[in-house]
Amino acid sequence: MISELLYIISKYGPLLLEGLKTTFIITLISYFIGFVGGISIAITRTFLHKALKVFAHIYVELFRGTPMLVQLFFVYYALPEMGIRFDPILSSIIAIGLNSAAYQSEYIRSALSSIPYAEIEAAYSIGLTRFGAMLYIALPQAVRIAIPTLTNEAIYLFKYSSIAYFVTAPELMYMGKLVATQTFLYVEVYTVLAIIYVIFSIVLSGIARYIEKKLQIPGYIV
Repeated sequence: MISELLYIISKYGPLLLEGLKTTFIITLISYFIGFVGGISIAITRTFLHKALKVFAHIYVELFRGTPMLVQLFFVYYALPEMGIRFDPILSSIIAIGLNSAAYQSEYIRSALSSIPYAEIEAAYSIGLTRFGAMLYIALPQAVRIAIPTLTNEAIYLFKYSSIAYFVTAPELMYMGKLVATQTFLYVEVYTVLAIIYVIFSIVLSGIARYIEKKLQIPGYIV
């Protein structure tokens, strides 16, 4: 089996690397969408008007309560029925990003809830508005507190991006399928893919731990 693995890596390595590149593109952009959306939703549910809180709550429950694959199929297959079309990569980014926003919002909202209200009152006492207290006092601390879960989310998205395979986005899993159908070495090809996912998950975990250590609030124990 070792010889077959080496054959796949040597002959089809460039093709798999192209798929890996697309996987990283989907992961990074989806994560950014999720991070920005997560902060916005968390702020809405913590600080803004009750009506907006209800809308944000419905959003979170909808995306957390339905499978990500169903959400991807809705974006890729259902939206064209309404005249809205996206290519496979963009559809994957949108679906994964919107899903991630729901989860990241909960991480950040939980961190916001851990900020002592005395700090918010102190911000009011020096003349900051409600928005200013949130922006300059609560949010920076909350993001740093939530770093462990936020970095874990990035690792999860790297693996979850494989669902883009189902809409023919040319990411790592899809390229692996092409190689497998050409060589009929299904076990060997998917073994190579598993090794790639494990290696890069370990690398991302190391980067996550480094970020956590650098940005951890002094004296705060997770």
